Amino acid sequence: MANNYNKKAVPEAKAALNQMKLETASELGMSNYQNMDKGNLTARQNGYVGGYMTKKLVEMAERQLSGKQQ
Repeated sequence: MANNYNKKAVPEAKAALNQMKLETASELGMSNYQNMDKGNLTARQNGYVGGYMTKKLVEMAERQLSGKQQ
């Protein structure tokens, strides 16, 4: 039986997460990220995008939990 570890916890957030991914990649200097062949990027380049997204999401959650919305 195959497990699906990539299942979204909140499927409704998919579009917002994709938009955030493109914005994050652009901030990191990958302006054409949507059309790039991700298989030709290094693990470091792909990791930067995911890692930076995670950092921003954690910061957003911390602000929300502290009651200090941006």
